[in-house]
Amino acid sequence: MKVALAGQGAFGIKHLEAIRNIAGIDVVSLCGGSPDSTRDVANTFSIEHWTMDLAETLARPGLEAVILASPTQLHRAQAEQCMRAGKHVLIEIPVADSLEDVEALLAIQEETGTTAMAGHVRRFNPSHQFVHKKILAGDYAIQQMDVQTYFFRRTNTNALGHARSWTDHLLWHHACHTVDLFQWQTGETAETVNAMQGPIHPQLGIAMDMSIGLKVPSGAILTLSLSFNNDGPFGSFFRYIGDTGTYLAYYDDLSDGKNAKIDISHVDVSMNGIELEDREFFSAIAERREPRSSLRQTLAAYQTLARIEEKIGRVVVA
Repeated sequence: MKVALAGQGAFGIKHLEAIRNIAGIDVVSLCGGSPDSTRDVANTFSIEHWTMDLAETLARPGLEAVILASPTQLHRAQAEQCMRAGKHVLIEIPVADSLEDVEALLAIQEETGTTAMAGHVRRFNPSHQFVHKKILAGDYAIQQMDVQTYFFRRTNTNALGHARSWTDHLLWHHACHTVDLFQWQTGETAETVNAMQGPIHPQLGIAMDMSIGLKVPSGAILTLSLSFNNDGPFGSFFRYIGDTGTYLAYYDDLSDGKNAKIDISHVDVSMNGIELEDREFFSAIAERREPRSSLRQTLAAYQTLARIEEKIGRVVVA
């Protein structure tokens, strides 16, 4: 399968590293936002073609699918461009930074009949899959998810510490991971939504701290704290508090409530959540089926984010 990648930054590189482990996938083009870094990444991963122009990428012979790991603010236009060109698309999280744009892309997917998947990687991390399988088997019910998403980003840099051309957002990016995961794990949509945000950063124009609380009809609650001000270990730390045990998840690792590590090597064919996400995308295309975490399946998360935004107010990110 001939595929392309848009976005040469930290997460684009993670996708390229993951694809190296997937047989039968040929990355034939890289579309980036900076000539020097795009060329360097293309050379590192032996990608034959690179460009700044997505239309040029979409014209590559035999191209079937595109992974969008570009800045969030480009997702709406780029995803539509891909689907109207007849290409399947995996849109990295978040699909967009407004509910209206997500709904518009879902309508375009239904119109074009292409495969459109949202990159909600938490659904694919083996740690969260382990918990999900227990829930489906009737062996576990969530009482509370307590989640901390912490970074130290007082300047506009990415996960590799490199300068960003766009501004990240606690609600529409980082909270999106956990809101979707909570609703997916419980199988319910939040009926109660509460949220607060801290001061707006004078240069970045975004809230650097945020607190979110959700409750679903079954009674399970989510307590989510997010910060770009935390000077310490970064990432998202998940505590599942359930009726038959407590689990601590950090990316692809899992422990019990007393920090004893749990072997989850048997959960899936890889221990890399991004690789598992990409495998699902390519398999869904080949099998002509709807992928797990399709735009349709993840719409509820963006609907809940929009309700949270009503509580804290819209922040327009340049």
